[in-house]
Amino acid sequence: MKIPDDLHYSSDHEWARASATTVRVGITDYAQDALGDVVFVELPKVGTPIAVGASLGEVESTKSVSEIYAPVGGTISAINDALSAAPELVNSDPYGEGWICEITTTGGADYDALLDASGYAALTNN
Repeated sequence: MKIPDDLHYSSDHEWARASATTVRVGITDYAQDALGDVVFVELPKVGTPIAVGASLGEVESTKSVSEIYAPVGGTISAINDALSAAPELVNSDPYGEGWICEITTTGGADYDALLDASGYAALTNN
């Protein structure tokens, strides 16, 4: 299982990658593996304000349906439209083409509170 060192992680198995004012969000390799084959992703709406821990949408797989939770607060500023036609990108490239959305934040405190790679590895026993 991949746990890139350059990302931060939530205990709900979302990853976050910060740039200047946005945080790109997706589900981790651990989460996509536990879900199995992803067949549908419910994406949030651009412009929606979101609080830390609030539901961003859902990932439906052949095994179950799971909520996606916001690892940071802010406003949804972009979504990965490619997932509408190819939800399997969440499985094949969870840290790249399988990203879910981007959140414009007002500060870095939420991001800084997330787990680093070693903390997430300890959480998942990897």
